[in-house]
Amino acid sequence: MTNKTFSLGGDLTVNRLGFGAMRLAMGTFDGPTRAPESGIAVLRRAVELGVNHIDTAGFYGRGTVRANELIRTALTPYRDGLVIATKVGPLLGPNGIPTEQATPDQLRGLVEADLRALGLDRLDLVYLRVGGMIGPGGESIADRFAVLAELRAEGLIRHLGVSNVDAAQLAEARAIAPVAAVQNPHANDMGLLTECEEAGIAFVPFFPLGGGGTPLDTERLGKIAARLGATTPQVALAALLATSPSMLAIPGTGTLAHLEENLATDALTLSDEDLATLRG
Repeated sequence: MTNKTFSLGGDLTVNRLGFGAMRLAMGTFDGPTRAPESGIAVLRRAVELGVNHIDTAGFYGRGTVRANELIRTALTPYRDGLVIATKVGPLLGPNGIPTEQATPDQLRGLVEADLRALGLDRLDLVYLRVGGMIGPGGESIADRFAVLAELRAEGLIRHLGVSNVDAAQLAEARAIAPVAAVQNPHANDMGLLTECEEAGIAFVPFFPLGGGGTPLDTERLGKIAARLGATTPQVALAALLATSPSMLAIPGTGTLAHLEENLATDALTLSDEDLATLRG
């Protein structure tokens, strides 16, 4: 992979292959919790292998097993250059799944809770995650994003992002304050990706290895993986990163073996022919 780093917000250099913390505490929102020791080991190994961009959220976890607390336990004192991004907006419903949305007056409390849980005085990047469990669009985000912009002005947040948004919502946010990153459910919105690339905004798809209604094309990926002696997920990540220099990947896992497999993608190079094959 070439162009291995990205300047997030213009002043935070991150490796384009990062780590998503959603699966640290449990495999799925409605699944059983994992042993905290496993998550701590995965986090420490991720940083040892060069990860300097960790994506997390206060609603990742259940009970006392929560991603933010695992990050603080595993990684404090934090290494210089480690960027931790978090998301606010979703609220856990009675079933423990983030099906509800915070009102503007609830957002400060969520940001302050992330600061405490992570043991930080300032958050590097905070996304406003909107839309619940549905896709982008259909509502104004201005009132909520304005609250985060105020917290940025106060020094509690360094950079702002938006998540699960369409072009109109991104424009709304950019009219209020600079947007450093967009985190969306898939990587095939080429119009939004092009806008981000032209503006120097990171594009960070969640579910980078399938899921959320975007299954992998395992047949094409598998053929290239067999030729390269790689795995299908490794080829999928390499192809994702080859899409744009603004594309960041945050594959998540709760196991050391899967972590090492994902991060080994950093040494994988796809040819132009491989990429053409994957694009059909």
